[in-house]
Amino acid sequence: MEKADPAQKLYTRMRLWEFPDQYVIEPTDGVSGSCLSVSRVDGSLNLIDEIPHCTSLRVPKIRTIFGVVGMLKLLAGSYLLVITERECVGSYLGHPIFKISSMKILPCDHSLKNTPVEQKKMETEFSELLNVAERTPGLYFSYDVNITLSAQRLHDLGDESKLLPLWRQAFRTFKQPLQKILLTLLSLHEGVLVELALGCGEEGLILMDMLQILWKIRGSIPLLWDQIVDLTYKPKFEIVRPEEAARVVERHFLDIRKKYGNVLAADLVNKHGGEGRLSEKFANAMQHIVSDDVRYLHFDFHRICGHIHFERLSILYDQIEDFLVKNRYLLINEKCEKVEGQTGVVRTNCIDCLDRTNVTQSMIGRKMLEFQLRRLGVFDAEETISTHPNFDESFKILWANHGDEISIQYSGTPALKGDFVRCGQRTMQGILNDGWNSLMRYYLNNFCDGTKQDAIDLLQGHYIVSVARDMTPPSQKGGIEAIASFPLALLLIVTGFFFAMMSLRRVRYNIWNLLISIIWASMSLAIAAVVKANGRIFCNRPRLHKPPR
Repeated sequence: MEKADPAQKLYTRMRLWEFPDQYVIEPTDGVSGSCLSVSRVDGSLNLIDEIPHCTSLRVPKIRTIFGVVGMLKLLAGSYLLVITERECVGSYLGHPIFKISSMKILPCDHSLKNTPVEQKKMETEFSELLNVAERTPGLYFSYDVNITLSAQRLHDLGDESKLLPLWRQAFRTFKQPLQKILLTLLSLHEGVLVELALGCGEEGLILMDMLQILWKIRGSIPLLWDQIVDLTYKPKFEIVRPEEAARVVERHFLDIRKKYGNVLAADLVNKHGGEGRLSEKFANAMQHIVSDDVRYLHFDFHRICGHIHFERLSILYDQIEDFLVKNRYLLINEKCEKVEGQTGVVRTNCIDCLDRTNVTQSMIGRKMLEFQLRRLGVFDAEETISTHPNFDESFKILWANHGDEISIQYSGTPALKGDFVRCGQRTMQGILNDGWNSLMRYYLNNFCDGTKQDAIDLLQGHYIVSVARDMTPPSQKGGIEAIASFPLALLLIVTGFFFAMMSLRRVRYNIWNLLISIIWASMSLAIAAVVKANGRIFCNRPRLHKPPR
């Protein structure tokens, strides 16, 4: 079994030398060691003892980097991913946690010179996706501690496993692509608020000198379903292979039980419409696996709470309180001894697992933290977080930032309903912000998310590039598809209505202006109809929701 030298740590600062034929990475954090050479021709890696000699004719570019993310191989070339800027955002178990502020993707593609033209074109398309991936927010890392494991798993890790290199300790779920986690840390002892996005939807709280963590998980409805973007505000839901629903749900919850123990599935979607059909299928599938270890509860968030009465979430809490109390939480004392362990989780879902889920999980987090503080004797029987204004404000800000962080990663905008989490009530400013963010989500979902998702898939290795794949170039688009674009369509529609209004203002002077107004308005409506009918021409790709692993 491969073991790590306890005295050996990961390099935290390096110098990157860009020579014409190679990149050389030199440790500079006070630890002597070999340098890593990366060929710019084929991406091959070699350890070298010293920096190559520099001549006045080929002075290399030098930059400071803080980590090597890895190598990614495309059709004809490889690409080196390095961290160029980092930000320390807090600490976990005494070790600093960093956020990637800037990442650089360096090509090792000199071999492209000898590849076919069409392969060069495809390589260019892939490299453009990598440029999008460079700007992906919400990437976090640690040089010292395994952040893929919950505190409970980390505490229970055997001495033998703790000697493994960090990458060998990684929880298998987070070595697979498209897994997202968010860990929220709250330190009252230091007065620090930190939001950490790490890669499947787990959240926790760290409190004072005694370590307490309550884990919850979030995920979409675990069926095979999708939404095809078609320029409508809420695309229709379509269940794929409905006959497999029971098997898919059973497999998903079996996996959750193995990882976390008992499960309470809180389904927050609407009871009617497209969401209702998904929820009904989910509920029917759950009937086959509901037991003492697995519970299912539907709570129609929008019908019960509407858009402003989120205090009615207390109705949901009354139904799940017994589960939360029974399954406890992780409690570690100042001697690093485990006093209690968590034996189950609440799995929360809405449709996109953002807004309704954020509000609901903040409520659960608040109630359980109050329960924990009473257990420690910090609160008396009637005391709540809201009776301590400073603490209450910090808690609200923590969860509001928490929701925004996840939402920005998934949707490109801050979370909706965030004003309730941040302020404890709905505000006019919050409602206006929700309107703006909803419009932004509509645009991003229809015209940007496809490219962003492709970039993330490529970066994480979810999309496998094969040299043997069909290199036939796609057929040239003709007709409207050759010139269609959303900005052009929007410009034509706005222009049409502008001239229609201008003509209407002159109707009293000339009756022909009425006819002209009708013509302009008709043209605008016709263009809008074409945009709607050809939605997929203007949209970049469908969104496919896969069940969590």
